[in-house]
Amino acid sequence: MATLTYAVTGVASGIGAELAQVLKAQGHRVLGFDIRDTAANLDRFIPLDLNDPVSIAHAARIVGEPLDGLCNNAGLPPRLGLEETILQVNYLGTRAFTGAMMRWLRPGASVVNLASRAGQGWRDGVEQVRRLSEIRRRDDIARFIALEGIDATRCYNLSKEAVILWAIAETEAMIARGLRMNSLSPGAIATGIFGDFQKAFGEVVARNIARAGRPGTPREVAETAAFLLSPASGWIKGADIAIDGGMGAFNLSDALDLRSIGLRPEDVQP
Repeated sequence: MATLTYAVTGVASGIGAELAQVLKAQGHRVLGFDIRDTAANLDRFIPLDLNDPVSIAHAARIVGEPLDGLCNNAGLPPRLGLEETILQVNYLGTRAFTGAMMRWLRPGASVVNLASRAGQGWRDGVEQVRRLSEIRRRDDIARFIALEGIDATRCYNLSKEAVILWAIAETEAMIARGLRMNSLSPGAIATGIFGDFQKAFGEVVARNIARAGRPGTPREVAETAAFLLSPASGWIKGADIAIDGGMGAFNLSDALDLRSIGLRPEDVQP
């Protein structure tokens, strides 16, 4: 396998740390970006604060080498008091960083954005995502939140809806550049911020985990991200891939009342 070079944000913990480990195990070169210093499973670390436009511009400028892929993994959970930062880090700052990194992406490179199962309501949020996407200055986010009347949980969901729609919107332009972009939507992953999701979404999380049998692991998401970064997934473009242990399917089956079309007990051979 040829050695490729990948950039990963949010490498200090959780899914990002696991992804760096997976990519290194595959023999690749890994550039890591995070607000916290780390050297684990990295060939090079570059400090990055997605809440700071100056940091975004500087981090991208000093990369100085061609990349075969970028995974935008850094993000914040739905935590009270972080409303502005959630929208900036999870979407607006990530989008700005990606734009600044385009100069380093080789033809054929893959961009993978970490969305969330919480963004699956994007069909109802398209207009609000349009309004959010018009923001170009960090100072305008507080005004947007006030005008929209949204709390931390809605800010999180909205940021992830925006990530999914962004990949869809960017697909044709990416293809014209010889690149591709996809998103991943994990659900109920046992990371260090899992408690924030349990608090924000309450019994829904517990019920879905009970039906799935267990929460997912960061390694399971990381392995899928590594595949999407790789040339082996080259015909996947503009897709959002759920990594949720079947939770989306449970809920959709319930909503559409699909139980009658499944296998009946007598159809299953012993």
